[in-house]
Amino acid sequence: MGEFWNWLTVTAPAWLNETLWSAPMIYFCLGVGILFSFLTRFLQVRLVKDMLRQLFRGKSSDAGISSFQAFAVALSGRVGTGNIAGTATAIGFGGPGAVFWMWAIAFLGAATAYVESTLAQIYKVKQEGEYRGGPAYYIEKGIGWKWYGVLFAIATVVALSFLMPGVQANAISSSINTAFGIEKWMTGIALVVLLAIIIFGGVKRIANVAQVVVPFMAIGYILVSLIIVLFNIGEVPAVFGLIFSSAFGADAAFGGILGAAISWGVKRGIYSNEAGQGTGPHAAGAAEVSHPAKQGLVQAFSVYVDTWLVCSATAFMILFTGSYNVEAPDGTMIVEYVEGIETGAENTQVAVEQIIPGFGAGFVAVSLFFFAFTTIMAYYYMAETNIAYLIRSKLNKSAMFVLKLVMMGAVYFGSVKTASNAWIFGDIGLGIMVWLNLIAILILAKPALTALKDYEAQKKQGLDPVFDPEKLGIKNADYWVERNKNQEEKVS
Repeated sequence: MGEFWNWLTVTAPAWLNETLWSAPMIYFCLGVGILFSFLTRFLQVRLVKDMLRQLFRGKSSDAGISSFQAFAVALSGRVGTGNIAGTATAIGFGGPGAVFWMWAIAFLGAATAYVESTLAQIYKVKQEGEYRGGPAYYIEKGIGWKWYGVLFAIATVVALSFLMPGVQANAISSSINTAFGIEKWMTGIALVVLLAIIIFGGVKRIANVAQVVVPFMAIGYILVSLIIVLFNIGEVPAVFGLIFSSAFGADAAFGGILGAAISWGVKRGIYSNEAGQGTGPHAAGAAEVSHPAKQGLVQAFSVYVDTWLVCSATAFMILFTGSYNVEAPDGTMIVEYVEGIETGAENTQVAVEQIIPGFGAGFVAVSLFFFAFTTIMAYYYMAETNIAYLIRSKLNKSAMFVLKLVMMGAVYFGSVKTASNAWIFGDIGLGIMVWLNLIAILILAKPALTALKDYEAQKKQGLDPVFDPEKLGIKNADYWVERNKNQEEKVS
């Protein structure tokens, strides 16, 4: 029995994780990002002004949330443990060059995020008085494969309610234990209580909390990183040189782990910014906008905020202070600058502590709490959306209640288990979602590209873009057809 349990909880998950995140996944993610970048004519460069402009336009309604609230909910899902512990892990196993590949996948991922989030808007529905959207909906309505939509929804519910919350909860409990000596089980109970207060309040409460907490936590974290950069301003050229040389195998110390740099950079980059994972579209589909491309552009910008700002802040703090070790794939240590710590959030705590003694451990613990807790909130909303897709009957409320209990249990369990196990299960959940979603948006990219062309055409005419799927030949965009008919009736 003991051997079977060990195989079930250790051997099998490790094998599945390695299989999901093998070389084909890395090439697939990069390839999809490159393809969409060309097909959208590199909107991530051309339309940055539009991204910022649309971020603060659009107001919430009885059925939907505002563009900024949707941005905040999506960003709360993106900005989490991956930004602090994940970035440190990428450096720890891929070397400094992994940071470049995190930047690269964010740049390419912005185009991917546009496509998936625009699709969520095109094929969203109004269900029980609220907008719902996401991969399950656009798979069924756009491709016509209900079985595949159901498969994605089930995978998402399992991943976001059971497999992935543990990573966030574990990071919070571990960092608080390191900083303040509070037992992990005590932190776990506190997290469960706080989560219950918010998720029992529904999507509006989640959005309201996210729009206040997310900007505050991101700005505070970036400001501290800027202080550390200023203290090490003379090292800026050397650190950038180290990142770029290591990214292409030119650095003498890290030249032998080029494959690991690419693999860990892409893997942790996607874990952090979630472009292509299919999580961002859930929040995008809940937004109240006049054209799907508007929210697609807003979500593309959220990828930049996550990786280029927050992940970079972590990377610079660690690299400027030399607060990292690098382990080769075979387990040998390439460099070991700090001893006695587990690769992850502790690297960032050590880095801040070097510059601001007595502040680092506590600051990172508090940052991780805000980052990871808002991610757990976002996970719940996304899992709820997929439950709503799967169960469209009176059983829906009972299923939602069970979902809340499962999620709270997963959060507590994650708080007390080891970090390595948490990351393995989290990566499995992420990997399954990425594979399923990327295949879907490759098949269904045309409507999102058509919407972008229509948006830009209307902008050139000096109009505020309004979406008409029938005019564009986009089928099964039922919400928009009904919306336009209602508006025509009001005018007449």
